[in-house]
Amino acid sequence: MAGKDIIMISERELNRSHIIHKVLDKKLKQVKAAGILNLSDRQIRRIVKRVRKEGKTGVIHKSRGRFSNRAIPKRIKDKVIKLYREKYGDFGPTHASEKLFETHKIKMGIQTLRNWLIKDGAWQIRRKHRKHRQWRERKHYFGEMIQIDGSDHDWFEGRGPECVLMGYIDDATNNVFARFYEYEGTIPLMDSFKGYIELCGIPQSVYIDNHTTYKSPKKRSIEDELNNTEPLSQAGRALKELGVDVIHAYSPQAKGRVERLFRTLQNRLIKEMRLIGIKTIGNANKFLEYYLPIHNKRFSFKAIGDGNLHRELPKGIDLDRILCIKTKRGLRNDFTVRHSKRLYQVIDHVNTKAVIVEDRIDGSMFITYKGTALKHREISERPVRENRQEKKYIFKPKKIYRPPADHPWRKFKIRPQISPYQQMEKVA
Repeated sequence: MAGKDIIMISERELNRSHIIHKVLDKKLKQVKAAGILNLSDRQIRRIVKRVRKEGKTGVIHKSRGRFSNRAIPKRIKDKVIKLYREKYGDFGPTHASEKLFETHKIKMGIQTLRNWLIKDGAWQIRRKHRKHRQWRERKHYFGEMIQIDGSDHDWFEGRGPECVLMGYIDDATNNVFARFYEYEGTIPLMDSFKGYIELCGIPQSVYIDNHTTYKSPKKRSIEDELNNTEPLSQAGRALKELGVDVIHAYSPQAKGRVERLFRTLQNRLIKEMRLIGIKTIGNANKFLEYYLPIHNKRFSFKAIGDGNLHRELPKGIDLDRILCIKTKRGLRNDFTVRHSKRLYQVIDHVNTKAVIVEDRIDGSMFITYKGTALKHREISERPVRENRQEKKYIFKPKKIYRPPADHPWRKFKIRPQISPYQQMEKVA
């Protein structure tokens, strides 16, 4: 339980504190900090003043836990949505807000009504597709955004197996980080991201495509619809826990820098590895430790803004517990858990019906409950009772019941019923 001297702060507020301290250290201008945090210049000045006076607690919003005085009552919201569904189902939010004021004397903001209808499922955002793509300016600071992708290619030119290169490129400086893996998936992404964090730190955001590793293909559940959230993949969940913003690209052209990086590496890196005769993934990863600093010195450049926006990993956070595959499994009455076609016996007795199984990137497996690892062992064979004897089935023929001689069934003979038509035929 948190004591009075312990301050609970979220990852979003921790990130805000990191940026504000950059401003206090005069490594970042207030205008740029406002753009990064999506706040106004005036709000940045107020937060800087509070942090200078109160310390880290200055980033915590003063209205936390308080109900807004300007919030519209729930009964009005329910009435508006009901009227829209009954009378204005095919109206747009702008037209519907006008009708609500003219007919029902309900003054409603257009954007507020649009947000209510979208959350309720009565309205969908309709976007117009553009025929051309707009040029996007580079980010101004190192660590502000990282583009990530995987390239499946014959990197060893037939000398070894085909593999995937997980590439990272900074949007502001073109600084590159990469590693080879057997496939593009969740574990390779988490392992490479761990290596990037240990080398540079936690970036502000990542730019990735819609691969099933990065974006979950599952449909929204009832709980997601109620919370207005999207289902997350294991990679998306880990990045969210680290406080990293995830931006999905809907075309290869959108993340053109990492695509051009692979074109450069498929031209240069392949030839460098050919000269040395590298043909295994392990040797290729060792060679990258030597090659990438030379590549970055040759192709990277200074960012527009001075400063590094990478965050250090907070103390007390186990990176391996975040960058892992977490699966919810049921805990049976005999304290056993089935996972990956294997059966495990939980030694620590806990009062719960479900536990979390963590598959780490190093191949280890942990069973946890509320963040605490539980002692367990694998059950290789099911126990067999020593005194148990198999019962042999003895076939016994079924006994046929035969009624005795004095049974009523033998005394009385049932006469067949004759229809009226048959009686008339007999008389005739």
